[in-house]
Amino acid sequence: MLVAALLACPLSAEQGQLDGSKSLFTVLAAINAAGYDAQIDSPASHPLRKAIRDEIKRRNPPVLADIRDFVRQHRQENDTWELRLYISYALLADGPPKFNWKIKEYQLPPDVAALKDLAPLLEKFYTQAGIEELWQRSQPAFEEFIAKYHPAATRAITEVSAYLRAPLGGGYMGRTFQIVLDLLGAPNQIHPRTFLDDYYLVVTHSAEPQFNDIRQHYMRYLLDPLVTKYAEKVDAKKAVGDYALGAPYLPEHYKQDFLLLFTQCLIRAVEARLAPASKRQAMVDQAMGEGFTLTAYFAERLPIYEKQEQAMRLYFPELVSPLDFAKEERRMAKFEFSNVRVERKAKPIAAPPPPELSPVEKALEEAEDLYAKRDLDKARETFAGVLDRTAQNPLQAKAYYGLARIAALKRDPETAVKLFEKSLELGPPAQEKAWVLVYLGRLSMAMEQWPEAAQRFQAALGVEGGSAMARDAAGKGLLEAKEKQK
Repeated sequence: MLVAALLACPLSAEQGQLDGSKSLFTVLAAINAAGYDAQIDSPASHPLRKAIRDEIKRRNPPVLADIRDFVRQHRQENDTWELRLYISYALLADGPPKFNWKIKEYQLPPDVAALKDLAPLLEKFYTQAGIEELWQRSQPAFEEFIAKYHPAATRAITEVSAYLRAPLGGGYMGRTFQIVLDLLGAPNQIHPRTFLDDYYLVVTHSAEPQFNDIRQHYMRYLLDPLVTKYAEKVDAKKAVGDYALGAPYLPEHYKQDFLLLFTQCLIRAVEARLAPASKRQAMVDQAMGEGFTLTAYFAERLPIYEKQEQAMRLYFPELVSPLDFAKEERRMAKFEFSNVRVERKAKPIAAPPPPELSPVEKALEEAEDLYAKRDLDKARETFAGVLDRTAQNPLQAKAYYGLARIAALKRDPETAVKLFEKSLELGPPAQEKAWVLVYLGRLSMAMEQWPEAAQRFQAALGVEGGSAMARDAAGKGLLEAKEKQK
């Protein structure tokens, strides 16, 4: 019988860098039972998914009706974003039985914080559906998946660590990397999630291990802190990123964020250097054609890095310094981008286009314009008006963020702190959240509260989706706060 075969005797999953997650298993079992159907009949879906779904349907836990209502009320734009949201929730919760947050609530991404009422439902679901038993009986399927992925993951991480001369095992620059394998989500997906100092790569079932994706994301895990650390040096070269704007199929987020483009170009160049010599130039040309316009530069400079002895984290400034606009201008003068869209399986999903602004959102934009022009009285009036026009927490958070900055400019730090705290409490979008924490850090510095300032700046660095400028400001503030504590 299929269920009996798939839910066989229990085994303990391997702990460490490559593993399953009981928290994620519980959350996805719940949303599958509540109607998450994405690719449920695909031959690429793992049979365990349907087996668990059918078993929970047979057991019919009383709380399932409430979970269905909850999932319906929090429906996302598409199935991929829905899965990504619940993955984030599961990684940020400490799992059964209580599903408490692992971090402070103000540090949560706003979309995840909005799911806080799911915890009591999952606590009941875990007991009523017998999830502990199903988890234990599912271990053979997870062990098989782990065994299939282990060689590819080990090879990917070993290759990258050796090339960048980064230590294997433990954390890196205070951060950790974890590959979480999942059998209950739609197949062939890779979901990178970063929360504070923890980098997760959630991999759903696929016919073959997604070696290239694992290798790329492990490179990003190692390189992101370097690009952030030297953001000022990298940003000084920002003009060369303008050439990427002409690439017809380059995802928009690379065009808008030079640090992100810079990192991905370096990743593609390292990938080429790790390939057989006969394939390297073709890989560089393909990356350039897609719009990763600094790949050729890095491909020329990396052989120099390889001949010296420093690790990339020490050599990085020397890799950046020779980047010359005039030379890149000559390189790009006769260059033509590819007119064919490149499709890759299990790639991360680009952010959806922004929706049309509502009247309240337009009012916020107007208030921001007034603030930028330093028409502070009108800006304050417009921000305050938003609070009367909407009950949506993220929009109110933006309004309080605006009012807080005005209070800071008017030399009223006590009011500014209260308003920034109110903004955090309401869950502002990532861009604003990062800056709120930076401002709170600066205000703490002004009051000579060095440990609190350091905590605020550290939290700002951990905000996923924060701008490069916010990360840069937070990094500088953190260094200053730590220096003051000595």
